[in-house]
This record gives sequence, C-alpha cells and structure tokens, in this order.
Amino acid sequence: MAENRGGGSDKLVYFLIGAGIGSIIALLFAPKAGTGLRSEIADATRKGLDYARDTGHEIGERASDLTTRGKVVVSDLTDRGKNLINRQKAQIVAAYEGGKQGYHEAKQSDHGNVSGSVEATKDNAD
Repeated sequence: MAENRGGGSDKLVYFLIGAGIGSIIALLFAPKAGTGLRSEIADATRKGLDYARDTGHEIGERASDLTTRGKVVVSDLTDRGKNLINRQKAQIVAAYEGGKQGYHEAKQSDHGNVSGSVEATKDNAD
C-alpha cells in the first residue's frame, strides 16, 4: 500500500531518468564528431532540466491549490460540526430544563396529595 502513495510523480521521475539515460546512450553511439556530440548532450541535458523545472512548478501550483481547497473544506466541515453540536446542546438543555420543571410540578402535586392523604388517615384514626 505504501508504494501507491507517490502516484504519478514517481512514475514521471523514473520516466525522465530513463529518457535521459537513453538519450545519452543514443548520442554516444551516434557517428558524430566529439564537439557535436558534446553540444547535443548539453542541449538534451538543458531540455531535460527545463522540463523537470517546469513540471516541478506545475506540481507545486497544484499542491498549493489542493491545500487551499482542503483548508476551505476542513473549515466548512468544522463550522458545520460546531453548529450541529450547539443545536444538540440546546436541545439537551431544553429537555433537561423541561424534565426539571416537570419534576418540580409533579413533586408539588404529589406533596398536596400526600398532605391530603396524611390528614385523611389522621381523621380516620381518631
């Protein structure tokens, strides 16, 4: 699984290395004069470096764009999560307060029933 992390950038690097080696070998076996061969090798090297530099810049720009988009998405998800938590918290507090109020009301109504029952029991005992 760790081998798949590099993606296309690893393949591109290997391709460029192979292309460079193949170019140099092809130029070495070509029937040319020494100065012409050296200038072709230098030109091929410059072109390869320019291509690698341009590709590096493009990859850097893409990475920067993806990073910016990722930050926006993470920020949005964080805000949505906070809003959800706040709504849930408000519902729990409301339910707790409602339960508390219901408990106090039930306690007061039971207290009145208990007082009446105690007085009725006293009257019956006399």
